[in-house]
Amino acid sequence: MDYYCPEGWLLDTAKNQRAIASPSTITEAYVKGEILEAVATMCDAQHNLLVNLGCMKGVIPRKEGAIGISDGTTRDIALISRVGKPVCFTVTSIQADANGQLYATLSRRNAQVRCMQEYIRTRRAGDIVNAKVTHLESFGAFCDIGCGIVALLPIDAISVSRISHPRDRFSAGDDIRAVIKQIAPDGRITLTHKELLGTWEENVAQFSQGETVSGIIRSVEEYGVFVELTPNLAGLAEPKTNVYIGQQASVYIKSIIPEKMKVKLIIIDSFDCEYAEPSHYFIEGNHIDRWNYSPESCCKQILSVFSTT
Repeated sequence: MDYYCPEGWLLDTAKNQRAIASPSTITEAYVKGEILEAVATMCDAQHNLLVNLGCMKGVIPRKEGAIGISDGTTRDIALISRVGKPVCFTVTSIQADANGQLYATLSRRNAQVRCMQEYIRTRRAGDIVNAKVTHLESFGAFCDIGCGIVALLPIDAISVSRISHPRDRFSAGDDIRAVIKQIAPDGRITLTHKELLGTWEENVAQFSQGETVSGIIRSVEEYGVFVELTPNLAGLAEPKTNVYIGQQASVYIKSIIPEKMKVKLIIIDSFDCEYAEPSHYFIEGNHIDRWNYSPESCCKQILSVFSTT
């Protein structure tokens, strides 16, 4: 099911490039019902998407642009926003226009229906999936989990270390991994991400007392400053003036206390910097049933449970 992936993943594959190389290969893909990808170059006044197939023009009629366009549950902005980006589709017909030029009629909706029926509906809570960040809002990141079907990754599920906005962690277009947290009866899917970023012990094992390391200031309180060492590990530094959220900081690790799940820090310096390390995933499999962030010696337990069996 490698064709049920976020839009853009198929575009440059050898199989996809061969399929759109000529009228004969596009006809073969039509007969086989293959899911292909190409870039949408325009959305016309009627909200039909025009697609560059290279050897011929492709047209995705408005109603075939996405699940829900016909009944109004999906807005036309979902089509307009695809211009300049890859779109998935199946070929529904190949015809000649008034000038005798071949063009293909395409359906993105068909590809999405198949993805929903054959892939997404077979997923369950705890499954780890590929995703592409499509856009960011203050409350979370919207992610394509297959053929343009979008799921929500809430801000509090992105990482254990708290952030003020999803853009602190992601940019639109980022390819990530995520865990299916819930599939609602209406089909809406909620994701989580923090479980893949490691437990407290896995993260703190990268550091030692007495080291000076870099971090990001995430919160400034009267009693101290929270500094993120990794996306799933933050420590509390002693109060310091003239520091603010989003700054990089060099911090001295004063102590590491597993039974309290705490890292005590001293800020040596703070400065403005845009650099941020990409997320490192500690779980490489395809499913998790249960995840415990906390050390066994800690009385406070932070758990994620995806299955009771």
